[in-house]
Amino acid sequence: MSEDLTGQRLGHYKIDGVLGRGGMSVMYRATDIRLGRKVALKVMGEHITGDAEFRERFVDEARNTSAIDHANIVPLYDFGEVDGMLYIAMRLVDGSDLASLIKDGPISPKRALELLSQVAEALDMLHERGLVHLDLKPANVLVTSRESANEHVYLADFGLTRRGATGHRTSSGDFLGSPTYAAPEHLRGEPVDGRTDLYALSCMLFACLTGRPPFQGQVQEVIQGHLGAEPPPATSLVVLPGGIDEVLRSGMAKKADQRYGTCKELIAAARVALGPAAGDTPPPRRQAMPMAGPMSGPQPVQYAPPAPPGPPGYRPPFQQQQQPRPLPPPSNDPVRLRPPIPAGSASFATKSGGSAKWIVPVLAGIALVIIVVIFVVMASAIGNGSSGGDTDSTTPETSSYNDSDLPTSVPTNDN
Repeated sequence: MSEDLTGQRLGHYKIDGVLGRGGMSVMYRATDIRLGRKVALKVMGEHITGDAEFRERFVDEARNTSAIDHANIVPLYDFGEVDGMLYIAMRLVDGSDLASLIKDGPISPKRALELLSQVAEALDMLHERGLVHLDLKPANVLVTSRESANEHVYLADFGLTRRGATGHRTSSGDFLGSPTYAAPEHLRGEPVDGRTDLYALSCMLFACLTGRPPFQGQVQEVIQGHLGAEPPPATSLVVLPGGIDEVLRSGMAKKADQRYGTCKELIAAARVALGPAAGDTPPPRRQAMPMAGPMSGPQPVQYAPPAPPGPPGYRPPFQQQQQPRPLPPPSNDPVRLRPPIPAGSASFATKSGGSAKWIVPVLAGIALVIIVVIFVVMASAIGNGSSGGDTDSTTPETSSYNDSDLPTSVPTNDN
């Protein structure tokens, strides 16, 4: 639909602006003049409204949707036709959509499970009533935080059909749904049921965890991927537990009977597979060429070679073996350990008394030399004193006098 209806009237609705555009419709923000409330007004394209089969399907699905009362399904207020244009008026949700939340990358596993579990509740209720959504994609999951303490989800923009129907295209060839999240049986025009929506929900879970749909490229490449290719493992794109790959493979199985029985079973299996990884932080992306990180944990200790032997007769002091120091806890930094210092090196500290074994003999030898020297000196002095022949042998000892004390005359005997 090329014409912009902003500022115009469509029946009793005044169109205020464009909320979004799709291949078959335009979503407007509008005001219900009769009731004075804001609504989201979906206006179908003119090339669609001319298809009699589509018009019949549109009326049937609008009636079915208006009868649905579920906390996670956008309430439908009105539908009709004005000037050849089909429209649906529904509740205007003040918030965003899931497509906007994941356009810049994955969201946290915890948040993905909380949002998609609400979608699963709504889908299982539709399937119990024999209805299939058939246009499940992130843009049709509205998210608001203005109505409760937590984020609340509304499932919108139904392409509803009865279970077992095969009309996946209009007579003009328009595909009813989004090929990016469409199940193989939907693309082939085979009968559809609740497991068709479950396949799309699995694709949405993949997109929430990785930030991209399972198959990318041109429309035909995406369709061929859904029909015959295996989706890439989510763990090859982001860091997640390996069990989530098996959950996604089962949810996106090519054959419907190989998928989970209900949408809630899919979410429950994903919660178990993610386990503690279902936290508040988005999973980190895988690096194309992961770099090897530093070694962590205990490292091998390199011991220094023993010191060369000392001089002859030298015995190194006894070294008591010391207990090894505890290793530091593992970390991301390299662990540097100081090897023990070998005995006999210059920086090795000896125990008390270890050096006495060689100091005592040295001191004893020095003392002995001193004693011998003293003895020799004394013996030499004694020998010098007894070598004169004229000396009076009766003199007990020799004395030394000062020359000034000797008499100047010798007394004589008159006899």
